[in-house]
Amino acid sequence: MPRLKTKYVEEIAPALMKKFGYKSPMQIPKLDKIVVNIGCGEARDNAKVLEAVVNDLTTITGQKAVVTLAKKSVANFKLREGMPIGAKVTLRADRMWEFLDRLFNVALPRVRDFRGINPNGFDGRGNYALGVREQLIFPEIEYDKIDKIRGMNIVICTTANTDEEAKELLTLVGAPFVRS
Repeated sequence: MPRLKTKYVEEIAPALMKKFGYKSPMQIPKLDKIVVNIGCGEARDNAKVLEAVVNDLTTITGQKAVVTLAKKSVANFKLREGMPIGAKVTLRADRMWEFLDRLFNVALPRVRDFRGINPNGFDGRGNYALGVREQLIFPEIEYDKIDKIRGMNIVICTTANTDEEAKELLTLVGAPFVRS
């Protein structure tokens, strides 16, 4: 069992139950999934770009990335419906816990001038989204092997009903929020 999951079961869940006064253990907020997404518009011209993005995501997450396709045609972007424009990975269970542990304890502290992540990234329903400007912060990526620095979106989905519950959950898990 991943280290962070053990900590959640033994320490975090009882602390949340006590703080918010839940009557049932099923009310305790849990991590549902983590979605990591890289969008690359230049993939419509060059198929090798998409291949590099999929390889980077697969290396970072340890799970095969899925190519995402355009939902609508946009003439200004020279984009047609069904064109490949990015890649994503949905992590659940143990892989999710391992990725979150590496993100908070290894990758984010490697960001230049890192002071913490923005506490305003919640969506009102208990999910948190953050953007990373470069994939180089992950130790699995070798600097010499990348063709271009790309950013990524990371969405952490929880079963929390409010942003306050989700923020408390992520804080106890180890999210380095900026002190306000």
